Amino acid sequence: MALAICLVVTACADQTTVFSDPQEEVALEESQSVLENSVDFENAGVLDIFESGSTSGKSAKGNNDLAGDYPLSLVAQIDPPSRDGSQLTASHVAIDGDYAYVAYNTVEDGYSGAVDIIRISDPNNPRVTGRLFYLNVDVNSIAYENGFIYIACGVDSELSVRATTNSLIAKLASTNGTFNLGAGISYAFQPGFNATDIKITGNSLLVGSGKDGTVAFYNKSDLATLNEEPFDDVRAIALQNNDIAILDASIGVSILDQDLQIIQEIVIDSDFGVATKRTLDFFGENIAVSEGAKGTGLYNSSTGAFVKHLPIMTSPNGVETSDIVTNGVATNDDLLFIANGGGGLSLAAQQDNNVEVVGVIELEGSINYVQSRDDYLFAAAGKGGFQIIKLNRPSQSLVESCANSPRYSGTSDLSINSGTELAYSGAKRFNSLNVNGSLLLCGSWTVRNLVNINADALFEMNGTFIVGRNNRRRNITINSGATFRVEGNLTIYGDLILNDGATLEFLGDNSVVNIFGSVIRNGNTEVSGNFRDIRSRF
Repeated sequence: MALAICLVVTACADQTTVFSDPQEEVALEESQSVLENSVDFENAGVLDIFESGSTSGKSAKGNNDLAGDYPLSLVAQIDPPSRDGSQLTASHVAIDGDYAYVAYNTVEDGYSGAVDIIRISDPNNPRVTGRLFYLNVDVNSIAYENGFIYIACGVDSELSVRATTNSLIAKLASTNGTFNLGAGISYAFQPGFNATDIKITGNSLLVGSGKDGTVAFYNKSDLATLNEEPFDDVRAIALQNNDIAILDASIGVSILDQDLQIIQEIVIDSDFGVATKRTLDFFGENIAVSEGAKGTGLYNSSTGAFVKHLPIMTSPNGVETSDIVTNGVATNDDLLFIANGGGGLSLAAQQDNNVEVVGVIELEGSINYVQSRDDYLFAAAGKGGFQIIKLNRPSQSLVESCANSPRYSGTSDLSINSGTELAYSGAKRFNSLNVNGSLLLCGSWTVRNLVNINADALFEMNGTFIVGRNNRRRNITINSGATFRVEGNLTIYGDLILNDGATLEFLGDNSVVNIFGSVIRNGNTEVSGNFRDIRSRF
C-alpha cells in the first residue's frame, strides 16, 4: 500500500519560482515485500560478449577460441515500478557511496515517474530501500549529494495549478537509503518543454531543458537561479574540469565556460530525434556523442575535429529498425559503454590512442541509458528494469601479489593435464575449466559452463571466480582427493559438488562464497577456513 503525501506552498524566490512543501501528488511505497521482491536474480551470472569478429552474432565456444577479456557478471535486475496498471521505465541513475538513485518515467502519454534508492554496498545482495512515486511528473535525470536528491523532471503546466513551465527541478531530503519527506520538497521551474539533465558542480546545480529551453545554474540550498542562458534543445550535459559540454539537438555539441558562454561548437549532422534521450560523455581527449541511427560519434574535445564513428554492431531479429539507435554513452577509464536501444549494450575500449568496439554484452531488453562508476556498470533497460553489472576488474594489490604469474592468453576451454603445474594472472572469460593437475588463477575470471576439479587435482584461486548464470546453471565439481583452495570471492550459479575425499579450503578472513544452488557433499568431505556464506548453503 502506498501512502500519498500532501504538502502546502510556503515560499518563492528570484527569477525562478521556488516552492517548499508544495501540494503535489507524491506517494511512498510502504510495502517492504514489494521493495524486496523488486530485486530479480533470474538472469544473474556470467555475461558473455558477442565480439565484433563473430559474424554470426554468437559467442565462440570452440577449443581453439581464445579466452575473452572483460569477465563481466550480472549481479541482479531491479524490476521497474508500476502503479495503477502502468509500468514505468528506467531513465537515469546516479551513484553515491553505498547507494544508487534511479529515475523512472513513462513512455506513454501523460506524465508519471518514480525514484528508487538501491543499496549496493553488498554486491551480492542489492536491496531497494526506498521508492517514491510522482503521479503527475516524468523523472528524467537525477543527482545526489550530502543528503539531498536533485531531479530534473517534466510536468504538464496546463494541468498543474502551480507549474509555470513544463521543466521542473526538485530537491528531496534522503539519508541512509530512505526518503525524508518531513523535511519538505523544494521546486523550481525552468523554461523549456522538459528538464532533461542535472549535474552538481560545487555549490550549484546545472540543469538543461529541452525544446525552447535553457542551461541554468541554481543555488543548491534554495534553488534560486544564479545564471541562465537560452538554448534550442538541450538533451544532456557532461562536465570535465571547468568545461561544460552540452548536447544541443539543434546543432550538435557546445562547449561552455563557467559563465555559460559558448567557447566552441562542434556541428554534428545527425538526426537526434524529437524529444528523445541522447547523452554524451568525455572520453580521454575526445567527447563521445550518442547519435541515434549513426551510432556513437567521437570528436576531439579541444579542437572539435571529427575522430570516427562507432557503428551499432548488431541488428537483432524481431527488433524494429527504428528501435536500434544509440541513446546513451558512459565512460569508465579506458572503457566506453554504448546503449543502443533494441541493439543492446556495446562495449568499446581505448588502446594505443585508438577506440574500437569489442562487442555486444549479453543482456536482455532495450538498453536506453548506461552509467559506470568504479567496478560497476548500470544499464537502464526500459521496461526490463535496471541492471546492475560487475566489471570484475582485478585489484591492483591482487595483481602485485601474483606478479610472478604470467598473463593468461590461451583458449577459452582451459584444461590442465595431470602432472602439470600452471599459474596465471589476469581477467578473462572462459567457456569451461577442467583441472587434472595443479592450477593457480590470480585475478578475475568467469566460466560460462562447467568446472571440474578431477581426482587428486589442485585448483587455487585468488580474486574473483564466477560460474554459470541463474537461468542456465552450471556446477563446480570437486572429485576424490582433489582440493579447491579459495581466497577471495566465489560465486556459483549452480551447485557446488564435493565427492568423497574432496577438500575445500578458504584462506584468510575475508573470503565470500555466494552459491545459488546447493552444496552437495557425497561421503567424507572436508571444508575448512573462514568465509562469509551469503546464502547460508553450508
